[in-house]
Amino acid sequence: MTCPTTLAIDTAAPRLQLGLLRADGVTDVELVDIAKGHAEILFGRLDALLRRNGLGHGDIERIAVTTGPGSFTGLRIGLSAARGLGVARNIPVLGIPSLLALSLSATTGPVAVLLDARRGEAYFELFDTAGVSRDGPRLLPTEQARAAVPHDAVLIESPFVDIAAMARFASAADPSAFPPRASYVRDADAKPQDAARIPRRA
Repeated sequence: MTCPTTLAIDTAAPRLQLGLLRADGVTDVELVDIAKGHAEILFGRLDALLRRNGLGHGDIERIAVTTGPGSFTGLRIGLSAARGLGVARNIPVLGIPSLLALSLSATTGPVAVLLDARRGEAYFELFDTAGVSRDGPRLLPTEQARAAVPHDAVLIESPFVDIAAMARFASAADPSAFPPRASYVRDADAKPQDAARIPRRA
């Protein structure tokens, strides 16, 4: 049984993660711990990943990328790379919310994902099982989020997704259900000025 050759990209955390699911079902990954500079190394690392699996860019049949929450710059780098490759190859690009991607490392359910959002807050989401959200992501005070974790749930707090599991999930997912655009649980800190606040020249 074959599956579409799928590339998974995660740049939302301080690590570049690339996962490759081959048509024969074998997965391979490329991981680089890096807080900044994802853009400078992403395509070189992708080329290395493809070469060691005897593949080229033309063999990729679908692409998945994490959409956040996460580093604003990192998310933009991953989304831009995925969209660019998708347009060049005319193949589906799936945007996988980061909390859902994190849930995929669990082998049993239910699953609670709790990700540090700073300021004493956490991004929090419950899943009936890996990849199946119960009620969507929320931004909660950290202690409130911890109190909401069911006693029987697997708790995931690491910001690093299982990139191989994400590639497998994306290979079978409906692209129309996962648009490749950034997901923000917290409103952006920077807000556009309205006309009343824009300084005017005398």
